[in-house]
Amino acid sequence: MLHKLLQPYQQYGNLHYGEGVTELAHALQAAHLAQEAGENESMIAAALLHDYGHLIHGLGENVAEWGVNANHEMVGANALEKWFPTCVTEPIRWHVEAKRYLCSTEMGYFDNLSPASVLSLQLQGGAMNPEELEEFSTLPFTKEAIRLRRYDDQSKSPSANPPDLLTYYPVLKSLLVK
Repeated sequence: MLHKLLQPYQQYGNLHYGEGVTELAHALQAAHLAQEAGENESMIAAALLHDYGHLIHGLGENVAEWGVNANHEMVGANALEKWFPTCVTEPIRWHVEAKRYLCSTEMGYFDNLSPASVLSLQLQGGAMNPEELEEFSTLPFTKEAIRLRRYDDQSKSPSANPPDLLTYYPVLKSLLVK
């Protein structure tokens, strides 16, 4: 089952998405950061899988450069629901909204986004308005989505050397919905 789940990383993990790292390197860095921060297994899995939608949406690399919002967060969360509980999928579902939220609520957050993240932010709706802020703050797993967002933002280093994908098999296996 894990082989099928992780097949997109084998097929498309070498692709770039507008950042200086591949999809796989980005995922591994995010998972490693979550693990180093002492997160539980569901957050480590969410960090590893947060951009799964980029691998399976079928639109190719750098779609934001074409002006396309692939809704990768929803595509990924929806696909992963058959394998994982909501404690994994919901932070993934809301990690883009967390970026929008942080742009609205945290001074300087926008200024530290990568150019690719700024471009995708425009396609994703920009900073949240007051009504969106209120709605987001009432959703389950928003705190986890915000933490996931920070791991996402920090995992774009071409020189990082995180553990490989096999390292996370036990974490993923322990969370699989039976």
